[in-house]
Amino acid sequence: MKITVLSGGVGGARFLRGLRDAAPSDSITAVVNTGDDMWLTGLRIAPDLDSIMYTLAGENDEQRGWGRVGETERVSGELRAYGVGWPWFTLGDLDIGTHITRSHLLREGVPLSAVTARLTSRWPLGVSLIPATDDEVETHVEVEGGEQLHFQEWWTRHRAALPALAFVQRNVERSRPAPGVLEAVADADVILVAPSNPVVSVGTILGIPGIRAALAAASAPVVGVSPIIDGSAVRGMADACLSAIGVETSALAVARHYGARSSGGLLDAWLVDETDAAALPELTAAGIAANAVPLWMRDPATSAQLARDALELAATAR
Repeated sequence: MKITVLSGGVGGARFLRGLRDAAPSDSITAVVNTGDDMWLTGLRIAPDLDSIMYTLAGENDEQRGWGRVGETERVSGELRAYGVGWPWFTLGDLDIGTHITRSHLLREGVPLSAVTARLTSRWPLGVSLIPATDDEVETHVEVEGGEQLHFQEWWTRHRAALPALAFVQRNVERSRPAPGVLEAVADADVILVAPSNPVVSVGTILGIPGIRAALAAASAPVVGVSPIIDGSAVRGMADACLSAIGVETSALAVARHYGARSSGGLLDAWLVDETDAAALPELTAAGIAANAVPLWMRDPATSAQLARDALELAATAR
């Protein structure tokens, strides 16, 4: 079976790890958000691609939730001493090695999708990673006064405390899906939407011209996993992003934001947590098949069970 997943960073990484464990014989392709990417100190940083790569490789820092395990930060210390970069955005030394490699290959003219294939070939990940686009589509956040901050500054430095007025994906209208993205959607037997940020992760992927239309035309069922449990974001500050676009922080509201595919939206089916089971009748009435299961990915075993639940719902939605 061919499975395609739309994914953001940490939550998507854990879901993909569970999916790989739950379906080891299946072909899994992840279409990954690149809106968080940026140039910093001359290096091209791709947080979501790297979080997924490190997690699937078993190289991620489970305690911090990001970066490489066993990191040192001597280079970041030197950069701070020279007054270069963002002092509040720390990169580990091993992580910097990844960024140097990516930046070197990009400057040689290698597209991001090919760079990603080369980086991920180092480890047997069990999942093929494709950036949503090879083009630079960076997310900026408009705050009061008309200023636009790179998403990483708003998210990491300000912890989303500055009220967001809008999210702007620069250059998105001129971007194209990376090679393999549209094929992964068209050829899939199942399409899953990971429990990633609906606005700046999945939303950015859907904003790339051609991807939403490909999903609408796909023969495979599209099943999403809610990133909201009992009115709270599973990770990060997705609630601040949802509030900025006028969407309530609830599993039901996010499903309505995505919309039913039968009505021109994204979803055929939606998984919510057991605490949100009361939303099932409204989801069904909206044309979205739904089920309530435990969504917390506390460890590899619970992540794998969540993936199995998503595949089971996909089978009924088909």
